[in-house]
Amino acid sequence: MELTLLGTGAPAGLPRPDCPCAACAESLGSDARAATAALVDGTLLLDLTPGAAFAAARAGQSLGGVRQVLLSHPHDGPAVEVPAGLPQPGRVPDGRELALLTGHRVRAVALDAPGTGYAVTGPDGRRLLYLPPGGAPAGLEGGATETYDMVLADVLGRPDGLARLRAVGAVGPTTDVVAVHLDHDVPPGPEVRRRLAAAGARAVPDGTALVVGVYEDVPDVPRRTLVLGGARSGKSVEAERRLEAFPDVLYVATGGSRNGDGEWAARVAAHRERRPGSWRTAETCDLVPLLKDDGPPVLVDCLSLWLTDAMDAVGAWDDAEWAGGGERALRTRVRELTEAVRATRRTVVAVSNEVGSGIVPATASGRRYRDELGRLNAAFANECEQVLLVVAGQALVLRG
Repeated sequence: MELTLLGTGAPAGLPRPDCPCAACAESLGSDARAATAALVDGTLLLDLTPGAAFAAARAGQSLGGVRQVLLSHPHDGPAVEVPAGLPQPGRVPDGRELALLTGHRVRAVALDAPGTGYAVTGPDGRRLLYLPPGGAPAGLEGGATETYDMVLADVLGRPDGLARLRAVGAVGPTTDVVAVHLDHDVPPGPEVRRRLAAAGARAVPDGTALVVGVYEDVPDVPRRTLVLGGARSGKSVEAERRLEAFPDVLYVATGGSRNGDGEWAARVAAHRERRPGSWRTAETCDLVPLLKDDGPPVLVDCLSLWLTDAMDAVGAWDDAEWAGGGERALRTRVRELTEAVRATRRTVVAVSNEVGSGIVPATASGRRYRDELGRLNAAFANECEQVLLVVAGQALVLRG
């Protein structure tokens, strides 16, 4: 089964008409995208968009052989003109299956938002799932019977939808996840590719022809990632974003509850509200057993608070205790942690503060903490496939 993506953008396209934002201004050349539409084997058109015939011609295709046009979502604005010779667009009721004379079978997938998803099985048995903008499958609690070969979905807008599909096995390690309905919420080019790669997905330019079931160009999600940044840099948001397309994430909070600290409680509440509801939370600094166990992805926020707890435990704030064995004990704890990171089979994303670029701490204990955190960050980063530095909400790739 082959398909041609006549467009890969949001319904308004990219750049949006008359939008002055930076993302739209940068959406030029291959980063300019028409509204998403997919032509399957030259005979099935998923979503009819303005200029579909011209888009097909630019891709070296023709709409002359189209026998079925299916719409996946309500279209705003004026009605789209149906090109001459094309059948009238329609929709398949949720749960119903449409059999085409070409040997394709199309099943309508119920969503949690207005619209319809389409599961297309080709004559060769390959399976494609096409989801509309802002939509994610509903009613997956019973699990999936098969794994899709390719998924076209709003990955950036609804990463939780991809997580649901992974949770029931509908998306597996060899599923080619292609992001469509791309909008101006994320800067085009390298930033889009970086965010999608972290979700195990990719984007392609308009007009790209794809073969369903051909396992190629599927990005490998890094096993271990360290996200560094200063205060309020956006490092925690970046770390959470890297795992929001995966199910059953374990969020490890190393800061404790700090009873009576209202400001800390407000920060913890803000973090919880931002995280997907399917994530579990563990408040602990005992990271080594978690890393040794098999299980779903782990997000550790953050290493700097883990270090505070470890330095408390070894008496690092007292010069005499530090010299009398505290330093050696801390080195042992850090080594045990980094060895566990090296050996872990889980996907791990860890957050830490980047220090040492500003004012020198006025106290000996403050300087000691700064130095030890720098050493911890370097040791942890050495075990990671990818290391990011977040500055002003922008993620810079240092490694990987």
